[in-house]
Amino acid sequence: MKKARGLGFVYQPTYRDQVTGKQKTASTWWLQYSVRGKRYRESAGSSNQAVAVKLLKKRLGAAAEGRPVGPDIEKTTFEDLARILLDNYRANGRRSLSRVEDAVEHLREFFDDSMAIDITEDRLSAYIVHRQDQEAANATINRELAALKRGFRLAGKKVGQLPRFQMLQENNTRKGFFEPDQFQAVLKHLPEHLKPVFQVAYITGWRVPSEVLTRKWQHVDLAANWLRLDPGESKNSEGRMFPLTPELRDVLSQQLEKTRQLEMATERVIPWVFHRNGKPIKDYYGAWDEACRLAGLPDRIAHDLRRTAVRN
Repeated sequence: MKKARGLGFVYQPTYRDQVTGKQKTASTWWLQYSVRGKRYRESAGSSNQAVAVKLLKKRLGAAAEGRPVGPDIEKTTFEDLARILLDNYRANGRRSLSRVEDAVEHLREFFDDSMAIDITEDRLSAYIVHRQDQEAANATINRELAALKRGFRLAGKKVGQLPRFQMLQENNTRKGFFEPDQFQAVLKHLPEHLKPVFQVAYITGWRVPSEVLTRKWQHVDLAANWLRLDPGESKNSEGRMFPLTPELRDVLSQQLEKTRQLEMATERVIPWVFHRNGKPIKDYYGAWDEACRLAGLPDRIAHDLRRTAVRN
């Protein structure tokens, strides 16, 4: 049975009973409609025809207003977007996974329990104000919005049309340098397990997540005075050797002593040069941002250490 309504209709599908072979009519009503040449079918989830008609009106009304339609769109949540995004980064072994995880945590604070369809341009603007009230830098907010936008794109037809993302202007985010007293001010507010990480980054100019935090003791040669980056580990896949300056050698020697003491206390081998109680350091962004804020340098990013080392 069908009841036409504009560009769609409601109906009860028929099926053949596998036991008797007779053709029967399902008790549940379904709806079928077309939007911009694409056909949609979905169950109304009810044996009441009026419920199906009401749902069809809702779908056609949304289409007429240019809003996305379809059963998946109303079911997709922010958490679905976050899961799709993080699964994609993990599956592809993206080095920026920890940064995206940090972005998702900030987004979750605001969009938790939100449906994807409700994340509109107005809600995105409200998020920007929310993060600015928390004194987040424009560059940080843009990275978080970019992560959410990628989640929408990966979700594809589950969310329909993307909301409009308005990015903020980033003022001199790629031109920062640390003077020695500024770096020491930030270093003072960092957790103990992160201080040697950023000391090495300040001296070498190596990238923190992919080139400093990935160092193992096999890459440190105190006898020959070298810190090594193997071919394939750097952004351009070329190997690199950095000579141990007195300051760098002192940092690494102290880190080795702390590591050996922890190995003796826990009776296990710790291969990582930089670690937190023997475990690899996965996330540092929150601690870095807080240390910069307390040092009066809220807009600085870890990549500024790379530019500083080159200048030095």
